[in-house]
Amino acid sequence: MFSVKMTDTKLLKDMFQAIAILVDEATFNVNPENIQLRAMDPSRVAMIDFQWPKTIFDEYQCDQPQKICVNIAELLKLLRRTGRDETVQLTLTPDTPKLQITITGKYTRTFNMPTLEPQEEETPTPKITFKTEAKATTEGLKQAIEDAQLVSDHVRVEADPEKITLQATGDLMGATIELKKGSDALLDLQTQEPSKATFSLSYLAEIIKAASATSEIATLQFANDMPIRIDFHQPKEGKLTFYLAPRIEVE
Repeated sequence: MFSVKMTDTKLLKDMFQAIAILVDEATFNVNPENIQLRAMDPSRVAMIDFQWPKTIFDEYQCDQPQKICVNIAELLKLLRRTGRDETVQLTLTPDTPKLQITITGKYTRTFNMPTLEPQEEETPTPKITFKTEAKATTEGLKQAIEDAQLVSDHVRVEADPEKITLQATGDLMGATIELKKGSDALLDLQTQEPSKATFSLSYLAEIIKAASATSEIATLQFANDMPIRIDFHQPKEGKLTFYLAPRIEVE
């Protein structure tokens, strides 16, 4: 049997919303200690690596390790019906292939949602040697990305010992956004060597917008023309990490 109960329904909704930007059907690995998900988007440009320990939940029961696959969009429809001061309980028993979602507040409603065939293929963690690590506020990142989106659909991210620069170039306009080390937006920056890579703004914008609802601080790691890793700091040793492949630029 698997069952979890949570009173912080906003955090639960925000987390599933962050997952939904990359995957439609999510296969969660659940065990007595935590819930995990590692999956790539259909185009294999971006990856999510998620883990919540049992301590994040008010109640947590998992008798044995198992895989649970659900349609994230359909689950979100139900979770969005939750209000303040309500509780959500998710339950899956061995005798039924349906996930039971119980929302309790001024009244109680229970939904039964079919589970899907789990994805058996495991998604490996990328093995990358990063040369730059930066700690930034998610709000500062979100604003910088939105500025870059005004002029282009991609952005070049560059780092030197003192700042991170976002360069966006479109058909009509260009933009240069600087986040200086020690500023309100860029809290810390460590570089082994100058680094730069170009990324899709649509992916970056969606990832940062969705994940910023669960976290105020993010750690970025990247190197020359390599995927970027973005860790969004989570409560109680939870993990929400995204990897985004660089855009290949043709000279």
